[in-house]
Amino acid sequence: MIKNFDQLMEIARKRGPKKISLACAEDADALKAIEAARKEGIVEAILVGNEKIIRENAKKEDIDISNYEIVNEEDMMEASLKAVEIVSTGKAHMVMKGLVDTSIILKAVLNKEVGLRTGKPLSHVALFHVPGFDKMHLVTDAAMTIAPDLEGKKALIENIVPVAKALDIDMPKVAVICAKEKPNPKMPDTMDARALQEMNERGEIKDCIVGGPLALDNAVSKKASEIKGIDHPCAGDADILLTGDIEAGNVLYKSMIYFGKAKNAGVIVGAKAPIVLTSRADSDEAKLYSIALGVLCAAEFFKS
Repeated sequence: MIKNFDQLMEIARKRGPKKISLACAEDADALKAIEAARKEGIVEAILVGNEKIIRENAKKEDIDISNYEIVNEEDMMEASLKAVEIVSTGKAHMVMKGLVDTSIILKAVLNKEVGLRTGKPLSHVALFHVPGFDKMHLVTDAAMTIAPDLEGKKALIENIVPVAKALDIDMPKVAVICAKEKPNPKMPDTMDARALQEMNERGEIKDCIVGGPLALDNAVSKKASEIKGIDHPCAGDADILLTGDIEAGNVLYKSMIYFGKAKNAGVIVGAKAPIVLTSRADSDEAKLYSIALGVLCAAEFFKS
C-alpha cells in the first residue's frame, strides 16, 4: 500500500514513464507541470495546440521544447479531439486538460468516433494525504457526479476500486459517508449506504469491502468507531470515502486542503484511460501529483 506522496512518486518512476497527451497545450501552468513530471522521469508528452504559442510559452518558462513532440492545431475543439484520439489509438496512455474548458475536453473524451467511452459514467477521484494519518484516502465524487442514485453510487465504487488497486491496495475498504451510522428512512443517503453494503455482501459489488452508513469520524478514526461500538472492517480504517452528493464531496475535498493542509491529487476515471484535469487553483505540487496518479492508473488500466 502506498502511504504518502513521496512513495507515490517513487512508484510512478518505477512504473513510468507513461506518455501523456496534453490538449490545448498553450497553457503555461500545464506546460510547467508536464515539464516537472518529465524531469521526474514519470512521463513523456505530446503537446497538442497552437505550436507558435506553445513555443513562446516554453521559452518564457525556460522549457527545452525539443524534449516534446508538438501537434499543431489552433482550434481548441479540434485540439481536444486530436489529443484524445492520440490516446484512443494507443499513442499515449492518458490525456490532460490544458487551456480549454472542461466541457470541451470531456465532450472529446465521449466522442463516439475517436473518444474513450466505455459505457460507464465519468467520475472524479481525489487522493489525499492528511498530516497525522499513516495512510492515504481516496474521495469520490467531489467534482463530476451531482446527485447519484443507488446505481450511480454503485458505479462510483466500481470506478474508484481500480484506482485503489493502482495504489497497491489489494482489497480497498469503502466507507459510505453519511451524517449518522444507522439507516433512517428520513435520510435517504443512509438507506443507500446500507443497500450498498448489502450489495457488496451479496457479491454484486466486487473487489472491495463496503461499509455504511458511517459518519466521517467513524470511517477514519478507530477510537471514534470503538466508542460508538461499530464492528465492521471499514470502521476507522477506510481507504475510500464515498459521499452522498457533489456538495458533500466538494466541501470534504476543500476542507481537507484548506483546513487539514492535506496534499492532494485528482483524476477523472470511467474512460478507457485516465484523464488529468487540474484546476488553476491547484498548487504546482498538486498538478505534479495528479500526473503521477495518472501514471499509476495508466499502469493499472493497461496491464497486459
